[in-house]
Amino acid sequence: MKLAMIGLGKMGGNMSRRLIKGGHQVVGYNLEPESTKQLAAEVGLIPADSLAEAVGKMDAPRVAWVMVPAGRPTERVINALADLFQPGDLIVDGGNSNYKDTMRRAAELAEKGIHFVDVGTSGGVWGLAEGYSMMAGGSDEALAILRPALETLAPGAETGWGHVGPSGSGHFVKMVHNGIEYGLMQAYAEGFEIMRAKPDFDLDLHQVAEIWRFGSVVRSWLLDLTANALADDQELSGIKGFVSDSGEGRWTVFEAIDLDVPAPVITHSLFARFVSRQDESYAAKLLAAMRNQFGGHAVVKAD
Repeated sequence: MKLAMIGLGKMGGNMSRRLIKGGHQVVGYNLEPESTKQLAAEVGLIPADSLAEAVGKMDAPRVAWVMVPAGRPTERVINALADLFQPGDLIVDGGNSNYKDTMRRAAELAEKGIHFVDVGTSGGVWGLAEGYSMMAGGSDEALAILRPALETLAPGAETGWGHVGPSGSGHFVKMVHNGIEYGLMQAYAEGFEIMRAKPDFDLDLHQVAEIWRFGSVVRSWLLDLTANALADDQELSGIKGFVSDSGEGRWTVFEAIDLDVPAPVITHSLFARFVSRQDESYAAKLLAAMRNQFGGHAVVKAD
C-alpha cells in the first residue's frame, strides 16, 4: 500500500524504513526537511515539502500516519489534513494522545466522512528490527484499509498488534501499558538499589542482571535493557537521576481515580519520578524539623 508518514523523528523515521523494506510506498513530510532528504536518499522515501504536496502524491483512499508530539502539534496536523482529505480517506494517530482527545477527533472527522484510527505504538528505537507492538482503535472498515501496514510494522502479521475496540480504545490501552511500564521500571530500580546498598557482598550488578535474564520469573525486555545499561558502568556516573514522564502515567492514575480502581504501584512510580527532579525536598526538610521538635532528634544542618 501507499501512505504518508507525517513526522519523521526517530519513531516515524524507523517506521517508514520498516514499511519501505516491507514493500510499501511511503510519502514523507517533516518540519525539518533534512530528515526527509536523508530517508529519501537512504531508503527511497518519496519526499514532500508540505502536507498539501504529501496528500497530492497519494491515491484514494489516502492514508496519512501522524507521528508528531501529542497535544497541539497533533491537533494542528490532523485539522490541516482534514481540510485536505476527502470522504473515505484515513488519518492515523500513532502518537501518545489522550484517548478523550482521540474520541473527540474521531467524531469530528466522521462528520466529514473521514476515517480515523488511533494506534498506540510501543517498541521505541528497537521497533525497526524487532517490530512494533500496536493497539488499534477504530471501525472495522478503517482497520481493513490499514491492515497491510499494521501487518508489516508488527513483529508478525498476526502477532504484536490487534484491533482492540472503537475509536479511543487504542490510545486508552497504550496509556495503561505505559502506566504498567512505570511500575515495572520502578521495581527494577528499587531492587538494584537495594543490592548496591549492601557493600558486604560486593555484588556485580551487571552479572546479576544477566543471571536473571534467563529462566527467572522476573526476566523481561526491560531487564535486558537494564543489563545493557549496567554493562559498561555500574555506577551510571554519566547519568543524572532526573526522570521525566511523558504524560501517560499521569493519565493512568487519573483514570484509576475516576474508575475507583486502586493502583498504588503505578501511582507510587509516578510520584517517584517527581521526587527524582528535586534537588532538595522541602517536605523532607519539614519532616526533619518535626522530628526535632517532638523528639529532639538531630538535624543535618545545611551548608
